[in-house]
Amino acid sequence: MNLEEKGIKDPRVLTAIEKVPRHLFVLNDNLSIAYADCPLPIGYGQTISQPYIVALMTELLELKETDRVLEIGTGSGYQTAVLAELAREVYTIEIIKPLVEKARHTLEILGYSNIQFRTDDGYYGWREAAPFQAIIVTAAYNQIPPPLKKQLSEDGRLVIPIGPPNAIQILWRILRTHGEYKRENHGFVRFVPFCRKKS
Repeated sequence: MNLEEKGIKDPRVLTAIEKVPRHLFVLNDNLSIAYADCPLPIGYGQTISQPYIVALMTELLELKETDRVLEIGTGSGYQTAVLAELAREVYTIEIIKPLVEKARHTLEILGYSNIQFRTDDGYYGWREAAPFQAIIVTAAYNQIPPPLKKQLSEDGRLVIPIGPPNAIQILWRILRTHGEYKRENHGFVRFVPFCRKKS
């Protein structure tokens, strides 16, 4: 898997991807293909994204060592670990409780101490911890949740796949400058649907 050949340029992102042991975040049945550049199931209808997509979304966040990041969709915790290598603090939200518990356990074993976890509906973000310099959403929704836009700091970056569930979506980067939001299209992707709490 050569991410540089696929266009990933940020050396910090490449180092983080190389450092995080992806095999610890996949199911035992998939250990032999843990480092293949493809998504893999992690249970509960969810997946661990392919390394290239994790690297691409992380690179688009343009993380600094002083940044505070909000992640919507902890999943296996693999993307969380990559973020924790690059940012000062990571706040991660997952609606599926067993996934949160497993990810927390794995990330604690790996020694990360800059991650805060929450089991909740990620649509609403983490208001009391806002603003965030970067926000990443790892599931597809039909729009940018308004609370997330509000929780993005000035000069912040938000990366999210937008489109219908179980179909091709578009990966967008939203840049907030002077209170305005600018969109950038970063190509087609396919993510699991954004899970919401049932009312």
